[in-house]
Amino acid sequence: MNPDPIWPSVILETDRLVLRAFTADDVDDVYRAANDPVTQRWVPLPEPGRRPYTRSDAEEWCTVIAPHMRASGDGQQWAVVIRDTGEFAGAFGLVRTLWRARTTEIGYWTAPWVRGKGVATEAVAVIARWALLEQSFERVEIKAATANTASRRVAEKTGFLYEGTERSAMPLHEGRVDLAVYGLVRADLTHSDS
Repeated sequence: MNPDPIWPSVILETDRLVLRAFTADDVDDVYRAANDPVTQRWVPLPEPGRRPYTRSDAEEWCTVIAPHMRASGDGQQWAVVIRDTGEFAGAFGLVRTLWRARTTEIGYWTAPWVRGKGVATEAVAVIARWALLEQSFERVEIKAATANTASRRVAEKTGFLYEGTERSAMPLHEGRVDLAVYGLVRADLTHSDS
């Protein structure tokens, strides 16, 4: 059996953002942002039911886990920074990649100091287009807790279509939640470009 391919190491850019690999220089920003109450509500860092998120957790994410995800073929993780200032803006990535099916899922969280500024929408859009058009994936998904209206808006603003709800699908710190499932396929991009 052939091992799954790995994602290429790539930097993605938009007019405002640079999406690049995590480095040890990101540890303090990741630690600070991941401990934000809104982030902790919707993203069970470091794992469901285990708090607090420590500086050691952030260091492991930036220097071990994120690089290993790409090397293992499971996904690709980017630290998103503001182009003009270099300010850390969040963690975005592709997860749960199924190479044979050519499907993957975008997961993300933004730093509290950039929320409401369109960063998530811009980053998700460039990642989805890259996966579908440049990496020839057939489908990209976003899954968000049904009550997480901010993440659901990001999916809708970037052209993902709501496809249904997975019941009791995600463990968070406070218990299991239903997930709203959104999908984007290459044909959706063709329709939005015309």
